[in-house]
Amino acid sequence: MGAVYGPGVHAFSPLTRRAALGLTAAAVPLAAAAPASAAATVVGGARLARKGIQVSGATGLPKKLTASAWIVADHDSGEVLASYDAHRRLAPASTLKMLFADTVLTKFHRTDRHKVTAAELADIPAGSSLVGIKPGITYTVEQLWQGVFLRSGNDAVHVLAHMNGGVAKTVAEMQARAEDLQALDTHVVSPDGFDHKGQLSSAYDLTLFARHGLRNADFRAYCHTRTAQFPAGGKKTFQIQNTDRLLTGAWGVKTYDGLIGVKNGFTSNAGNTFTGAATRGGRTLLVTVMHPTSGYNAVYEETAALLDWGFTKGSSAKAVGTLVRPLSEGGARTTPTRKAARAAAGAPGAPAGSPSAWRLLEGAGGTVVVLAGGVWALRRRLRGSGGRHAG
Repeated sequence: MGAVYGPGVHAFSPLTRRAALGLTAAAVPLAAAAPASAAATVVGGARLARKGIQVSGATGLPKKLTASAWIVADHDSGEVLASYDAHRRLAPASTLKMLFADTVLTKFHRTDRHKVTAAELADIPAGSSLVGIKPGITYTVEQLWQGVFLRSGNDAVHVLAHMNGGVAKTVAEMQARAEDLQALDTHVVSPDGFDHKGQLSSAYDLTLFARHGLRNADFRAYCHTRTAQFPAGGKKTFQIQNTDRLLTGAWGVKTYDGLIGVKNGFTSNAGNTFTGAATRGGRTLLVTVMHPTSGYNAVYEETAALLDWGFTKGSSAKAVGTLVRPLSEGGARTTPTRKAARAAAGAPGAPAGSPSAWRLLEGAGGTVVVLAGGVWALRRRLRGSGGRHAG
């Protein structure tokens, strides 16, 4: 999947100097996964900090799992039924948009209207997936969220972030929300999940984001929406389709019976990530799969296999951990062990308190540079090769 452009969206979209420099950076591969370190904490139970598969009281786990990390959990009870390197810190790609939505979704009413400016689109990283937002067009908040959830549009994320007071403010709020949820493996650098040094999460944390987000009716509805009509200017619209293949059955993936959502992600440098939720027989399960190594559809196939296991043989599994409650809702604070604290201090990427390029950029406002043929050619190469995009 390359970057997604709606009708009328051109590769000559205005870019800030930061975004222009990002084109050069886009050609420098990131590691597909950050160096594995010990879990930053033992949030959810000591077994979740162990390496390898953790399961008790059940057999029959899928044999051909290639993911770098995965987790199966019961949505209602929070019990973790099985896991593999649940706290391993990896690049999340667009699954981080679940945290963005959980942080910002309640700030605006879905019927609110907003006229987009060029400045709000100026700091989108080159090579991003886009839903096709244009400056000068007025969108409802509902349409912007459809752009986030269905097309994983970084343009929609940035417009909403600016409506929320800016990218830096939104990043800070996302980090604070992650800490309240006790998603302590997560370091937020940008709100869209695009590849940035130090932007990390884990299968455990992404599952926390999905579980908390699904409590919101709008969050749940957006991630379950298959198609929507999106404004193209004037009275024209174009159809957008959800990129969750287990929901839509696109690209040869069989739709999963009972699927609710939630969010997929991909960058060519980070790989595929996916968190899915499904309900069968009155039971709802959450599965997160990060960075499988085989096949373009593997992230969906392995998610489906783990959901199948959870609804069948996994029904006898004894919990190997738990999805903790947010601190603001009475959750017990997890205190890192000395070993875990050392591991966290040595984790890859900038420390959470350090100013990121995004934070430094925010004051740049709407400075716009018009780039010529070299940028166009590079972006075309990125698109043609399935280049970096969070989507």
